Amino acid sequence: MYPIVLALHMVGIAFFGGMVLMTDMRLLGWGMRKRSVADVVNQFRIAKRWGLLLIVTCGILLAGSKAEEYYYNAFFRTKLILLAIVALQELVFYRTVYANPASLDRTPSTPGNAKMAAAFSLLLWTAIACCGRGIGYIEPPLDKIHAQLHFMKEIADVAHPNQRHSGRAE
Repeated sequence: MYPIVLALHMVGIAFFGGMVLMTDMRLLGWGMRKRSVADVVNQFRIAKRWGLLLIVTCGILLAGSKAEEYYYNAFFRTKLILLAIVALQELVFYRTVYANPASLDRTPSTPGNAKMAAAFSLLLWTAIACCGRGIGYIEPPLDKIHAQLHFMKEIADVAHPNQRHSGRAE
């Protein structure tokens, strides 16, 4: 089940990430300049929400399946902090940038706060993706987690296959 949830998480990241990238590129004036900001933001809004829902749902399932290991993972902790900063960024820029994108089209050039929101968005989501990749490269400290007990039991079973280990002193 873990590989299926992980694959869905990756699909969601590609789906959501692509739309965030296109929206941010438009806000920065680096892409889709023939399209209005309002068109780009509004056309991707619902699809981005579905992509984010998929990512968050799968992410919670993935984190819950290895919570004890991830607790000690520096990349996982950093990713959670960055996600909190993304939520804060959304709160800060929602009214001035995302709530009424048509107002951005009435100005001769994209306002600085919209460009700043897009630049922060690109930076934060790239850092989150990098942290997500890094999570798999840190081995959990087996001396600190419950999994160590299972590992030691397996070693004992291999060393003494005929003995029964009940986990209590006999």
